[in-house]
Amino acid sequence: MIRAYELFSQRLRVVATDSSNVIWWDLIDPDREEETGLEGRLGLELPTRDEMQEIEISSRLYSEDGGHFMTALIPSYTDGDDVVIQPITFILCDHRLITIRYIEPRAFTTFLQRAEKTSLDLISGETVLLGLLEAIVGRSADILEHAGREIDIISRSVFGQKGADSRRDGNYKATLEEIGRKGDLASNIRDSLATLERVLAFLGPKLTASDKGLRDRLKALVSDARSLSDHAGFMAQKITFLLDATLGLINIEQNAIIKIFSVAAVVFLPPTLVASIYGMNFELMPELRWAFGYPLAIGLMILSAVLPYYFFKRRGWL
Repeated sequence: MIRAYELFSQRLRVVATDSSNVIWWDLIDPDREEETGLEGRLGLELPTRDEMQEIEISSRLYSEDGGHFMTALIPSYTDGDDVVIQPITFILCDHRLITIRYIEPRAFTTFLQRAEKTSLDLISGETVLLGLLEAIVGRSADILEHAGREIDIISRSVFGQKGADSRRDGNYKATLEEIGRKGDLASNIRDSLATLERVLAFLGPKLTASDKGLRDRLKALVSDARSLSDHAGFMAQKITFLLDATLGLINIEQNAIIKIFSVAAVVFLPPTLVASIYGMNFELMPELRWAFGYPLAIGLMILSAVLPYYFFKRRGWL
């Protein structure tokens, strides 16, 4: 599907794809026929989906046939932890913008809703592109802010009283799964911000010297993307710390359980030894015919169990 937009009072409105006033073609999961038609109209060779997936910088950022091609990883389905990261290609050609995407990021929807209703000083494809990039960076900030609050909740759960209750209940799996999901989320956002920083660095020299306002916006975007990337790195470190701490607490609990079994084995070892001795079938064992032989054996077993228990208790091992 192709959506075409033109400028009307510094706003965007939908027009026919063959209109001469189109400033932005938005290709959403396009088929080959749609791509071929737009290629013939613009004189550009649009990248295929497989080419967009390539990780080489030369395949994601390049200029060809008068067009500047920029591909970045953009997050989608960001309401939960199962964020989908897919490449989106931005193409600037003759002050017009072409985007190729196979996902529906909320940043695109938000930008379009504002651009169709509010004047955003849109005067060219470059301003539309910067508006999209600002929406994407802003959405990334919202995702990190929401994830940061949830990480704080996990931290309080791990180290607070609720965490102690959960550990007593053996509820480790849910905590580890939650930490793992947050780790994946932070990693995906960092990857997205890294590609956005490269796109912004590539875009800078393409703006003319007279576009001071655009350059200032671009400079602010670079600063925001870099600070968000640093924040995502900090979150990743905190998640790693939480993972290590949770595994350490699990090991402590397991060691405590093993210690209890070890102490129990030592406590019951002497009574077992006494019972084994008097369970031997020898004829010449004086205690076998003694009236107090049985009470003596029982007393020895009880005493041999109590003494180790008292010793471990005094040492604080129980």
